[in-house]
Amino acid sequence: MTGRPVTKAAVIGTAIEFYDHALFGLAAAIVVNGQFFPADSPAAGTLGAFAAFAVGFLARPLGGVVFGHFGDRIGRKPTLVVTLLLMGLATAGIGLLPTYDQIGVASPVLLVLLRLAQGFGAGAEYAGALVLVAETSDPRRRGLWASLPGAGVQVGILTATLVFTAAAALPSFETWGWRLPFLLSLVGVGVGLFVRFRTPESELFERERARGLSRFPALEVARRQPRSLLIAVAANAPFGALAYIINVFLLSYVTKTVGLPATVGLVANVLSSAVAIAVSPLFGLLADRVGRRPVFLGTAFFLAVYAFPMFWLVDTGRPELVIPAVTLGYGVCVAGMFAVLASLLTELFDTRYRYSGIAIAREWTAALTSGPAPLVAAALVAGAGGASWPIALLLVVCAAITFTAVLFAPETRRRDLSETAGKPPVRTSAAI
Repeated sequence: MTGRPVTKAAVIGTAIEFYDHALFGLAAAIVVNGQFFPADSPAAGTLGAFAAFAVGFLARPLGGVVFGHFGDRIGRKPTLVVTLLLMGLATAGIGLLPTYDQIGVASPVLLVLLRLAQGFGAGAEYAGALVLVAETSDPRRRGLWASLPGAGVQVGILTATLVFTAAAALPSFETWGWRLPFLLSLVGVGVGLFVRFRTPESELFERERARGLSRFPALEVARRQPRSLLIAVAANAPFGALAYIINVFLLSYVTKTVGLPATVGLVANVLSSAVAIAVSPLFGLLADRVGRRPVFLGTAFFLAVYAFPMFWLVDTGRPELVIPAVTLGYGVCVAGMFAVLASLLTELFDTRYRYSGIAIAREWTAALTSGPAPLVAAALVAGAGGASWPIALLLVVCAAITFTAVLFAPETRRRDLSETAGKPPVRTSAAI
């Protein structure tokens, strides 16, 4: 097994990639509206910023299909190198963009194009890292090892939040200071490429290559494992909305609706990510001990029960209540569900189209629910006159749907990833 070196490389690469991803979410909540949209309508600017955030998710399904295809055709490792490079360069490009005051409407247009490039690169990044780790780890501890790329996601989010918070403290933040976190992505790209070029390929994939690879893995997974794909889609769609409402929308809600300083929301995000880094492997271990389904179902149920109390605490406007409320919601509940989904998703699909199956399940749902979630939440709050109850109700509904999806999933804890769930395919091809 090459589990530990591969896991280290996957976690580092995923952290760098999600630094890029989280950075725009933070900027969308605080600074994008003033830099890339007209300043005479703050509400329209906020909606425009979240719309730009959502646009990046529109490219993710296409990126998921394209990179998932090549991940199942030419290998996990080279695909991960390309996704990291594409997203990192797009992020640095945002840091170099002229503002609306400088070039007018061309500014948001260029912003949207770079967000599309980010989304295309992100379309199969986490899926590839997850597949590579799961296929090279000890089967008895797959829940733990598969949860670590999720911890890497939180490392990236935490780093982005800390860097963005430091930049926000600069006197020049509104003029050029906000650009620094985006430009720092170039350093991450260099580190990530160095690590991933040294990463070995999955042995399971090499064995599958020897047998003959799927010609069109995305089509084959839909034809041969439709139930697994449906379960994965139904579990991911509402889960993505949950995560982005708490991690992205609440930052804007705390600042613009509750009226607290932006630093309160940023501190809540920092603590949430820090707790999530510690919690993720614990949930992975628990899933190895008692199973994927009971751990996920218990966490989803708790989040549904906690949704309204979380917003009651946030609405008090007291930082000492807001910060722990958000930290429990995201740092424990969302992170715990994310950690368990990692092993569950990898064990639902066969090796020959595992990359494509996970990428499709994650990225098509991301475009439909995750990206628009902050925009929908902002519109609901505006329609309710600033009341939070519609958002709390939305969280309950999302938690109930993902709970139901996993309720119908098989328990996959003891699955041998080298085995094929269905009948072995007849047609094979070694050509791309």
